[in-house]
Amino acid sequence: MAFAAGEEVLIVSCEDDPRAVGRTGRIVDEVPPGPLTGGRWTVHRIGLLIGPALCHTHELRPTGR
Repeated sequence: MAFAAGEEVLIVSCEDDPRAVGRTGRIVDEVPPGPLTGGRWTVHRIGLLIGPALCHTHELRPTGR
């Protein structure tokens, strides 16, 4: 599954930052992730005290918003 930049996603698990689980955020990446991020998407706007997190595709679900 590929996401688009700005798409809202629900974080169902996150190896990078477990505090992000259950929250929504927005995809930053304009292209599918590569070796630089270890194949993980950059998600931001998760929460006031949570910075951008790197999440694998299987850790995210589109919200449709």
